[in-house]
Amino acid sequence: MQVASSSTVSSVAAVRGVLRVTAFRRLWYATALSSLGDWLGLLATTALATSLVHGYQAQNYALGGVLVVKLLPAIVLGPVAGAFADRFDRRRTMVVSDAIRFGLFLTIPLVHTIAWLLIASFLIECVSLFWLPAKDASVPNLVRRDQIEAANQLSLITTYGFTPVLGAALFSVLSLITNVLGRHLDFFRAQPVNLALYFNAATFLIGAVVVFFIREISGHREQRAAEDAPSLFSLLREGASFVRHSRLIGGLIIGLVGAFAAGGAVIGAGKIFVTSLGGGNAAYGVLFGSVFVGLGLGMAFGPRIARELSRRRLFGLSIVFGGACLILTAVMPQVVLAMIFVVGVGFGAGVAYLAGMTLMGTEVDDVMRGRVFALLQSLIRVVLILALAAVPFVVAQVGRRRISIAGLHATVDGTRFVLIAGGLLAIAAGVFAYRKMDDRQKVGVWTDLKMSLRGDTSGRRRMRSGGVFVAFEGGEGSGKSTQIALLAETLRGSGRTVTVTHEPGGTQVGEQIRHLLLHSDETLTPRTEALLFAADRALHVDTVIRPSLDAGEIVLTDRFVDSSLAYQGAGRELTVDDVSRVSRWATGGLRPDLTVLLDIPAAQGLDRARGRAEADKLEGESLAFHERVRESFRHLAESAPRRYLVVDATRPPDEIAARVLVAVEGLFSIRRPVLRHHNPATMR
Repeated sequence: MQVASSSTVSSVAAVRGVLRVTAFRRLWYATALSSLGDWLGLLATTALATSLVHGYQAQNYALGGVLVVKLLPAIVLGPVAGAFADRFDRRRTMVVSDAIRFGLFLTIPLVHTIAWLLIASFLIECVSLFWLPAKDASVPNLVRRDQIEAANQLSLITTYGFTPVLGAALFSVLSLITNVLGRHLDFFRAQPVNLALYFNAATFLIGAVVVFFIREISGHREQRAAEDAPSLFSLLREGASFVRHSRLIGGLIIGLVGAFAAGGAVIGAGKIFVTSLGGGNAAYGVLFGSVFVGLGLGMAFGPRIARELSRRRLFGLSIVFGGACLILTAVMPQVVLAMIFVVGVGFGAGVAYLAGMTLMGTEVDDVMRGRVFALLQSLIRVVLILALAAVPFVVAQVGRRRISIAGLHATVDGTRFVLIAGGLLAIAAGVFAYRKMDDRQKVGVWTDLKMSLRGDTSGRRRMRSGGVFVAFEGGEGSGKSTQIALLAETLRGSGRTVTVTHEPGGTQVGEQIRHLLLHSDETLTPRTEALLFAADRALHVDTVIRPSLDAGEIVLTDRFVDSSLAYQGAGRELTVDDVSRVSRWATGGLRPDLTVLLDIPAAQGLDRARGRAEADKLEGESLAFHERVRESFRHLAESAPRRYLVVDATRPPDEIAARVLVAVEGLFSIRRPVLRHHNPATMR
């Protein structure tokens, strides 16, 4: 997108700003430690579960049991924990919660039984549910109101982007260390994941100490009454009617539920799948981390790759992409190959999650947004529980066998079956979401995707509304007015509706700005001149150009953004990037479908221009000024050859007009047909 760079800079600056707040920075440290402990604990407990039992089926059942007990508490205690955070001292709640989690994780390797592992995992998740809302509710009290969004963004990136990868890497390193120690010490040979569990417990102890010294976290609220938290049934009932009447929400729910069901298949089958490929705990940690590497890459780069693709379309397509990668993962014979496609699974999930949350935040009214989010989160948890509970049993029933094809040996077991089924489910959910949410049904998806990847936003606009935007650029005396008149006459003669306009001007206020810029005796500084041109252009786009394009008309303008880049950027020797940013903001990112550059030597063009009845300030500039302008125009055309038609303006006018007409007619090949009748009253 055109504004990506500036947005990125603003986000980085905002994050730096919140990290300068000492209290929030300490809370962020505690958040990172807690998140690291959660992810490391998930890996360590699932690995321990499979080591505490014997037999292929028993390992799958133990693994499924651990994953299910980690999700069950959220359904029952989620609303209660939110009310608890508003009624009691938040700092004390967080400290006590971290201390309890430290003790529970410490007991897991000491007791070392599958029964206590399941009980402790359930209790840890219960305690975590009280820690999270207390932390989230504390953030607004530590930063300014305008910093809340940046603070939450940093927390999410830490929780779902950085710490999962760090946790997976740390688990792999600790597993390797344990393997080395196990060669010399019986304790580590008999308990291969205990070191990871001890380290995990330590993260919560350190987190409790950090939070204890954050005095700014708000305390007890005696005046605030706790609100009754809605049950899962009431959430489903209250949101059902809204979901039934919203194609968007229906598509989001189906897509995300399908994606999380597939994700449950990956998590539930991951450990056994890695084992079937000959990998151990370290390989499991790497594969687990690969999902989150892909997730982070999808969130960071997916929107940039897709550029202007509709988020409604992007949501479904990314789920389909992730499902296809999951199927490819299932048929890979080696861990390394599987890891590549697991990154693809995460990438698709990251893009879909970001697109879905963006749509939820921008297209759902505030009065319904909370209920819809709650409904979606509850459904996702239910689906995850069902998937995690079912996967190990399915894998155990299918069993495993070793086959040989063309000298290649591979183990085919239930995990392959589950992963393929999960991929097919994700693809089906993505296709359903795409069909339900698609807002560009008259535009082919592959054409839309190709133009989006290429950054051709104007082509997508032409297909949507039928409007065509052509800008004529060039130095003084290049013949822009003549060529616009010839082209407009030809197009109108073929029954097309044409709007002819110019800059500066084109509106009543614009004509006043034009007089000030070109004919007033006032001396303007270069920056003032650039801002006045941008102000004129903003009004021109909003009141003339964009409405005409939305009506399916052909707009021909004498000068547009490139004139500011050439005259103020190169001619006045301002920073071209600054002029570009101001112009881009003024136009809302609107770009011409075609820019016709009438190129003429500066001296020859000035001779033509100075023979006209009325000269302006720019024509009176030096020859060196106009040479810089010409070179800037040529450089702009060379940098975007798809969008420019460069014509030798010294050629006969009829010859130039013929070339311009051919180029403009080429734009209609991807223009959505718009039936319009020839009406002289609409011609301007």
